[in-house]
Amino acid sequence: MEYIIIENEKLGQIRAKLLADKNPKTCEAIWNALPFEVNLSRWGEELYGEIPVSQGEENSQVDCEVGDIGYWPSGNGFCIFFGPTPASKDDKPKAASPVNIFARIEGDAKMFLQFSSFKGNVKKGD
Repeated sequence: MEYIIIENEKLGQIRAKLLADKNPKTCEAIWNALPFEVNLSRWGEELYGEIPVSQGEENSQVDCEVGDIGYWPSGNGFCIFFGPTPASKDDKPKAASPVNIFARIEGDAKMFLQFSSFKGNVKKGD
């Protein structure tokens, strides 16, 4: 349990490192639910959507970094942060309400700027 893969035809595959030291329960809940499809909507420079995981708050936060992937307990949501959101006060992402940051994208998270919505899959990586 080290990486997840986010993929679709346009994007290809993106690896994200699980942050098991930060949020171990959230990482385990996500890992055990994989693989699953995502149908994400856009909110500023965040993509989010419901996934088949139910997990409470764990070291949750609203201030995020570009490349963070969070789980939103209030809506069973999967959130990819790649820039400022409407809640941001600067160029960093800010969640609408607390999220459990469980993974970090390897590479340039700004590649998600091309999507007004995102349909794809999330699966276990090596």
